[in-house]
Amino acid sequence: MDQPVTVSITRELGPDREAEMSSWLQAGTALAQRFPGFLGAGWVRPDDGSATWHILYRFADAASLEAWETSRERAWWRDSAAGLGVTEKRMERRTGIEGWFDDPAHRVVHDLDQPVAPPRWKQATTIFIVFFPLSLVVNWLLPHTPVAGLPLVLRVLATILVMTPTMVYVALPWITRTMEWFLQGRPPPWRSAT
Repeated sequence: MDQPVTVSITRELGPDREAEMSSWLQAGTALAQRFPGFLGAGWVRPDDGSATWHILYRFADAASLEAWETSRERAWWRDSAAGLGVTEKRMERRTGIEGWFDDPAHRVVHDLDQPVAPPRWKQATTIFIVFFPLSLVVNWLLPHTPVAGLPLVLRVLATILVMTPTMVYVALPWITRTMEWFLQGRPPPWRSAT
């Protein structure tokens, strides 16, 4: 199943060029909005006078992202920054739950459609909802497997080798989608439907 992809790019531009950078980013967002699968974009700065800009954009899946990133519209938009002196320092892609709970300590957010990191207790509750039953199942099945007679260290290693990919690739993406209303402080879907 395809998952949303978030791209984070760190760019630098002199702090005296804030108006130009802001206009350039708005133009790029306007172009990206025309592409199917676009979920949002925005930028984060450590403070108002900073030369560092953390640009974020998100697409519904890898194919939608590729259509945008290989488009002539995006190429034209990127070329239009040549006169600004924008320097690209870092680029990172994140899919699924990876990095969704990360939240910078200081930030200025402009037009950011990304979810704000939920409180730690909500993160812990959501993870517990899938971790506890999975742990029960694994521990219940363990005595009925060939690893049951192994030393403790190897049994724990076998358990972790099963649980980690299950949590990262199946359980956490599923529970994050299912409990998004809870994590983001919205009413549950069954309540808003009435």
